[in-house]
Amino acid sequence: MQMSGKKYADATRRYDRQRMHEPQQAIDMVRSCASAKFDESVDLSVRLGVDPRKAEQMVRGTVALPSGTGGDVRVAVFAQGDAAAEASEAGADVVGAADLAERVEAGFTEFDVAIATPDMMGVVGRLGRVLGPRGLMPNPKSGTVTADVGKAVGEFKSGKVEYRTDRYGNIHLAIGKVSFTPEDLEANLSAVMNELARAKPASSKGRYIKKMVMSSTMGPGIHVDTTTFN
Repeated sequence: MQMSGKKYADATRRYDRQRMHEPQQAIDMVRSCASAKFDESVDLSVRLGVDPRKAEQMVRGTVALPSGTGGDVRVAVFAQGDAAAEASEAGADVVGAADLAERVEAGFTEFDVAIATPDMMGVVGRLGRVLGPRGLMPNPKSGTVTADVGKAVGEFKSGKVEYRTDRYGNIHLAIGKVSFTPEDLEANLSAVMNELARAKPASSKGRYIKKMVMSSTMGPGIHVDTTTFN
């Protein structure tokens, strides 16, 4: 949700809304336009030249943000036995097996990432109608179905984030907070764009990075020049 009223109007008057800005300029402007009383996220939206209706052009994966996310990532782990103990030791916020699945079926979704060991997917698979629409369904491609749950928990807690194209070919994710230094935000942005370049489908033709917009949680969108990334 973006801000409205006087603060939003003041922010939009500081720049040309149609102009394309260099990434470093965009970061500086996003930070300067943030005026909320809380530490706003810096959000990135990228329109890709893909057709997500085609399975082979669905872009999905994870990226480790070198400067972290700036937020507390709540991790739920579906595991049992030694794997459950390992997840707890690694800092998972909630760990369980069939009991956790029952909580989720009853409406519990107070977590940002769900990780499962392969042997738990028979149980987790039944939670698709709850986890799927929220983007929380564990998936091998995103590293959230793994036997090494301790490592996975540590990675997501320290700044690894998941991304995927929506039905229009857009990817949305936060690359930090406005309180981050410009250098930290630039490092996170570079990591995301390098990952998207790596994940480009072989069947995607023409311009791949079609449009980029950055904003703070409550601030106006700043258009980013994509020529650097194409």
